[in-house]
Amino acid sequence: MPVLGIDVGGTQIKAGLVSDSGTVLRAEKVATPGNLDAFVAALQGVSARLLDGVGDLTGVGIGCKGVIHPSDTTVITSPGPIRYLDGHKLSSFFPEGTRVVADNDARVALAGEVVWGAAKGCTDALMLTLGTGVGGGILSDGRILRGATGIAGHLGHYTVERDGQLCICGNRGCIETIFSARSIESDAAAVLHRAAKTSMPPNVTCQQVFEHARAGDLAARMIIDGGISKLAGAVAGLFLMFDPQVMIIGGQIAQAGDQIFVPLREQVYARTRDFLMREIPIVGSQVADSTGVLGAAALLLHQF
Repeated sequence: MPVLGIDVGGTQIKAGLVSDSGTVLRAEKVATPGNLDAFVAALQGVSARLLDGVGDLTGVGIGCKGVIHPSDTTVITSPGPIRYLDGHKLSSFFPEGTRVVADNDARVALAGEVVWGAAKGCTDALMLTLGTGVGGGILSDGRILRGATGIAGHLGHYTVERDGQLCICGNRGCIETIFSARSIESDAAAVLHRAAKTSMPPNVTCQQVFEHARAGDLAARMIIDGGISKLAGAVAGLFLMFDPQVMIIGGQIAQAGDQIFVPLREQVYARTRDFLMREIPIVGSQVADSTGVLGAAALLLHQF
């Protein structure tokens, strides 16, 4: 029986009918409406079209940005244009009796890796999604940790610098403030503002900072090398806390490949080898799921 996987984003609702082997059988996407009534109508319309002619359904898995209470699918808080979902149960938008699970986008990505990817067969794993912000997920003893109110696993808000930059979460010096696309671009903008010698252009993007670092630009290399060094310290601490079998790095920054993975592996191993007495693999995501649909479907398959 297939699973309906749905990714709720600020600009698009993406959905797909997914087999238990991870094949997307049908897919659709629509623009995310600006109010709750239109959102419910769009969600139900997409679901009805995908399920047309389908017999039995395992259930529905939903990924959504923000904080989602796992026990009843209530959106505690969701950022930006879909804030109208705050306080609503996502399961209430489907017919009574439909099995519905929901979680934030980072834990959904981890679920995809557990069912079909780099964490398949593992009982303990960590995941970081390095993008505009930094998300995270924790698999412990075979279960995705969610905590008492659904907050657990927000690894991007693990403190790296006690007196660091202010973060969107209200804390200071989080991983997100030192190695997200937003923080890397901010560091590059500071270099340009100081008129320091660099080949980076105005309004430089995160991808361009990595490109200029590869080409030998000293300022770009300092930004990337410094960020990786701090990230390595954070990951070493996480390894000693959770003792995972694998660490998975996803998100747009992970596309830099060996430019990140080689120094990160070396530095984390140097920090942890004496205590752990082994090297924990740090690998890229293996589930090609830019839509979030596969992860959302995997969320339900992993739970049930």
